[in-house]
Amino acid sequence: MDSNLKRSIMLEHYQNPKNKGLIEDETYLKINMNNESCIDEINLMVKLDGDIIKDIRFDGEACAICTSATSIMIDTLIGKSKEEAQNIIQNYYNMIEEKEYDPNILEQAVVYSDISKQPNRKKCALLSWWGIEKATKK
Repeated sequence: MDSNLKRSIMLEHYQNPKNKGLIEDETYLKINMNNESCIDEINLMVKLDGDIIKDIRFDGEACAICTSATSIMIDTLIGKSKEEAQNIIQNYYNMIEEKEYDPNILEQAVVYSDISKQPNRKKCALLSWWGIEKATKK
């Protein structure tokens, strides 16, 4: 994927993030994630139906990378089983850490394949993914 298309996808998810805004519903798991080294603080709400991720919502204050990575994560994981999500999450981590990964299962999340060139931004791209991993392991 060329760098202009990557930037365009990131910008779209930053300006129009998926499922932004929390709701009052006790059936959702609630996770708070923050990055001590910057302003990023994300609150995630995850609704599971058995083994399936039915919904993910978020809110918080975050940079463009963190916000867009959260939106892309939501778009990628809703409708997936916990097992599928864990596989996608592990491949995403591998991509960020420049290890072997399958770009085909990452869908739009592959736009962060070059984030390793900016080591100080890795946490921004990972924060919400760490949160969803916690939720799917509960």
